[in-house]
Amino acid sequence: MLSRLFSGRGVTATSHYFVMDWASVWTDVVGGLVIAGALAAWVPDAFWRAFFLTDNPRLAAIEGPLVGPLVAILSFVCSVGNVPLAAVLWQGGISFGGVVSFIFADLIVLPILDIYRKYYSGRVALFILVTFYFTMAAAGYLVEVAFGALGIIPTERSITVFTTGPSLNYTTVLNVVFLLIAAALVWRFLRTGGPDMLRMMNMPTSGRDPRARVARFSLKWRGPRLWFAR
Repeated sequence: MLSRLFSGRGVTATSHYFVMDWASVWTDVVGGLVIAGALAAWVPDAFWRAFFLTDNPRLAAIEGPLVGPLVAILSFVCSVGNVPLAAVLWQGGISFGGVVSFIFADLIVLPILDIYRKYYSGRVALFILVTFYFTMAAAGYLVEVAFGALGIIPTERSITVFTTGPSLNYTTVLNVVFLLIAAALVWRFLRTGGPDMLRMMNMPTSGRDPRARVARFSLKWRGPRLWFAR
């Protein structure tokens, strides 16, 4: 297994998966950070406290898992970018179960619902929306009850961006190591036809020649082994 992973073909395949994954999610990551920052800066805490019924903890615990998915749907942030927004909601007073249901609801945000509609029809998309919504809300309630019974629901709601200044420790070393690995993978991607494949993937379907190969380079299965071919 390791010999395949660190072989030339294995490293090339890994570099392509690495860059392709980042190319597909970077807009969602940036969007999530921008939306979370905008809500944190422009929406007053008084609005969040009133919206999440923080003056009545019992009602807040009931409301949280129901409104969490609704906020996720309207914010259209994916499963990567919803974490900073979840932190903003937590600071605003949403219940713990509400945070959980909000994070789960990345599967029913508006862009994904539109994909469901295009692939499976509007009727099926509506069924998925309703089914997932109630499932996510129920999961939020279960987590709220379970964590409450164990007494492990967090009580600290303030968000501190920086608690200390830059320092040299093990996390610094790990950051440098993985930045070097990422740079090496990007270099490999650029040297092995990756940009051509990326342009091909971003090309509208109507503009592709159905007889053309998917890309200059492609991943293929031959027996139990994955190999990279020109």
